[in-house]
Amino acid sequence: MIRRLLIFVLLPLLAACATGPTLSGANIPSGAAAYQALGVPSTQAAPAEYHIAPFDSLAINVFQEPDLSTPASTPLEVDASGNINLPLLGTVAAGGKTTDQLASVIAASLAGRFLKNPQVTVAVASSVPQKVTVQGEVNQAGIYDIKSKTTLLQAIALAKGETKLAATNQVAVFRTINGQRMGALFDVDAIRRGTAPDPALMADDIVIVGHSRKKEAWQNIMSMNPLFGIFRAVNASGL
Repeated sequence: MIRRLLIFVLLPLLAACATGPTLSGANIPSGAAAYQALGVPSTQAAPAEYHIAPFDSLAINVFQEPDLSTPASTPLEVDASGNINLPLLGTVAAGGKTTDQLASVIAASLAGRFLKNPQVTVAVASSVPQKVTVQGEVNQAGIYDIKSKTTLLQAIALAKGETKLAATNQVAVFRTINGQRMGALFDVDAIRRGTAPDPALMADDIVIVGHSRKKEAWQNIMSMNPLFGIFRAVNASGL
């Protein structure tokens, strides 16, 4: 009885003293809004289209316009800012777009001013390794190479999984979209149960696994087992 009473007395005190960072109070969207913030549908699996990254090499073909095309034999490299330089058009933003999106942008820019109904296709001739950063309550925080279809669960696995003190319902993903830093909070438990989609990550995403103060407090209580032993011995002596 004394042991149980001590647990209930100490639990809120230890929880209040826990100093690990949590994400529950962060002003970032969660639930369905989290998927919308990163451009991922909340009702289906994340799209697996490849997004063009800096230093990728692109083969761009404008139908029947060889002077405006860059074939795979002489691909066009995306610069560090995610831009490419095209004849007639000059600088065009390519980073973060899929090949179909970039083809549509190029076609729209050429239409009217230079060509009538241009047919444009874009392909990635070669790509550089993409990286994400995984931090927080994981067993091996670090920067990891990912493929275009790498998901949030797979990124956590690359970091050797979450620790015993992880708040798996508070896993944040931070991403730069159109020059603005965006964040979203995901429930990894729901993803593992199959009740929420596993979002695909993009290059330069930052994943932070939150810290559970409740788990920390409980672990602190369990580490006090010798104290519980003392109370049992006193009680057994009739005091």
